Amino acid sequence: MKNKRMFWSIVEKIESRINSGEFAPGSRLPPEREFVECYNVSRPTIREAIIALEVRGRVEVKTGSGVYVLEQKDDSPKDVSISAFELTQARALFEGEAAALAALSITDEQLVALEKTVDQMDQGINVEAADQEFHLIIAKATKNNAILNAILGLWKIRTNRTEVIQAYKEICSQSHQKRLEEHKEILTALKKRDTNSARAAMHKHFQRLINALFDASEAKALEQIKKQTSQTRGLYSLDHVVD
Repeated sequence: MKNKRMFWSIVEKIESRINSGEFAPGSRLPPEREFVECYNVSRPTIREAIIALEVRGRVEVKTGSGVYVLEQKDDSPKDVSISAFELTQARALFEGEAAALAALSITDEQLVALEKTVDQMDQGINVEAADQEFHLIIAKATKNNAILNAILGLWKIRTNRTEVIQAYKEICSQSHQKRLEEHKEILTALKKRDTNSARAAMHKHFQRLINALFDASEAKALEQIKKQTSQTRGLYSLDHVVD
């Protein structure tokens, strides 16, 4: 567990240095040995951190050349309202097909990486980061950059829109075990290289999310109606004029 926490700690530290501008877009990251000395960790820990940063779209690993920082672009229209329902439906469509395609091309190394994210979720270690990592590894496993970029764009909305963040926070905090089981089902289908099962497992995951969003929305609406009714009851009550 300590090693897993260390791994995520290194990811956050390097990403923080990228965000601060210390490692500018287009620049090459220091060699592996410098990170090992700087953070006093093993080479495998640094390698896992770099893989995570690559999956997140923060760096690009060029064989024989090094690791380069990627420029972050947010091309999503700021004036377009996107609800949590719309986002979830779009994610289901894109990620369902991504899972189906990934079942045919995912590598053994990527399956191991997926298992690690599921294990982290199971142990409650950086659950949200592990969840995102899980989905982005599958997107990358498609070996289709158009699909990967589309899913990265949806994740930017997922992690940057306040109303979407709040909606997901409410439902995810109440259903951790179900989310974990669904991720395990997706992983099992990918291990079997079963296209249809992978798609179905991913769709099942998002269908529950959509249903949970509706339940939460209905609960809020009922609460609002009760509040309005209570206010109206007080306005027309005769309690204040009748002894």
